[in-house]
Amino acid sequence: MQILKEKGQYNIVLFLLEFAIMFFHLCHSGGNYLAYSKALATMLKGNYFVYITSNPKKTVLYTGVTNDLPTRLQQHFENKGNSSTFAGKFYCYKLLYYERYSDVNIAIDREKEIKDISRDKKLELIKLINPYLDFLVVSGLE
Repeated sequence: MQILKEKGQYNIVLFLLEFAIMFFHLCHSGGNYLAYSKALATMLKGNYFVYITSNPKKTVLYTGVTNDLPTRLQQHFENKGNSSTFAGKFYCYKLLYYERYSDVNIAIDREKEIKDISRDKKLELIKLINPYLDFLVVSGLE
């Protein structure tokens, strides 16, 4: 799977995205290299995604977890404007960031961790792999 910059001319390979995420965690883990090398190996086999979406004006961030990112993003798009859900109410259907895991429990824990940090910290996390806050499109999702 690849990420495509919306209206852009280049592809960012998912492996590089995942490596950057793991490198960020490693830098902030106190040097627990073994744990993060194992986590990276596990992550590369995974099919659970923690993701951050936003509205078109990038004023609201939504963090979620799914095992099918393209389908979930399509659901967010179809749900836009639906006031019964947070993502729908605030039109959060534009992808800014995601991480992939093989263990659903680790993905859920990571989702909770991201939800608990401030907006500024979330933006720092996003900018590690998406410095211009470009909206991302998962291959195969139009």
